[in-house]
Amino acid sequence: MRSLLIWCARPIPHSWQNWYAIPLRLIVGFGFMEHGYAKLARGPEAFASVLRALGMPVPDLLAWATIGVELLGGLAVLLGAFVALASVPMAIVLLVAIFTVHVANGFSSIKLLSVDAAGAHFGQPGYETDLLYLAALAALVLGGSGPLALDRLLTGPRSHAASPVPSR
Repeated sequence: MRSLLIWCARPIPHSWQNWYAIPLRLIVGFGFMEHGYAKLARGPEAFASVLRALGMPVPDLLAWATIGVELLGGLAVLLGAFVALASVPMAIVLLVAIFTVHVANGFSSIKLLSVDAAGAHFGQPGYETDLLYLAALAALVLGGSGPLALDRLLTGPRSHAASPVPSR
């Protein structure tokens, strides 16, 4: 057990430190694209009616804008292209969702109401998942898109001369 703890506490080689971005990009990008596609598949009019019921201004325009942000922003994050730029409208979509829908449901994204022969029944989700998406976007903006990112092909690797990694 002690050797496992020592192994887990070992320093990560500098060449592997930016790989954290890959799983973040994959789940955030895919998640946003999935939400955008679901809205598009049900029909933007259906999402506009939800926005109308929430009292949002110009619900038809906001429905299309949200779908576009989710699809295009999700694709940008997935590919690692213009992540800092794409994160701004994505964060706005998340914050609007938190304050207009999820905050009234509390923090937890999973609310098990009951289990019967038909399976588990869940209540409305809270804002937990939206906060996780915001945290992942912030990590990508602050830490970069990591390896295998389209940004690296367009701009070259990030210079680390200004912020050297301290030796351990």
